[in-house]
Amino acid sequence: QVQLVESGGGLVQAGDSLRLSCAASGRTFSSSVMGWFRQAPGKVREFVAAISRNGLTTDYADSVKGRFTVPRDNAKNTVYLHLNSLKPEDTAVYYCAANTDQRMRAVWAYNYWGQGTQVTVSS
Repeated sequence: QVQLVESGGGLVQAGDSLRLSCAASGRTFSSSVMGWFRQAPGKVREFVAAISRNGLTTDYADSVKGRFTVPRDNAKNTVYLHLNSLKPEDTAVYYCAANTDQRMRAVWAYNYWGQGTQVTVSS
């Protein structure tokens, strides 16, 4: 069992940066792929970024590649999402998720989810 708690969302202006944190409890964090997803009003939940168990492999949606990074600290049971050069279209609720499968992009592969944190980017 893994419990995930996100923090760090807020209201920012276009071009600003934010850091989201996801603190995990439970023994399986270091053996879990950690992912970030987002969901804007009226849209389906979409993949944003993910990092492998050992942190050596990352994957990003094309829409955020080069602007977002997803480091993890297994000693702190925490994964982060650094959001840089934010755009109004990045506005969404951001969710942290964990899975023990090796798949990184598939929403259905993730069996643990946080409650989400709102990111709003004004133009």
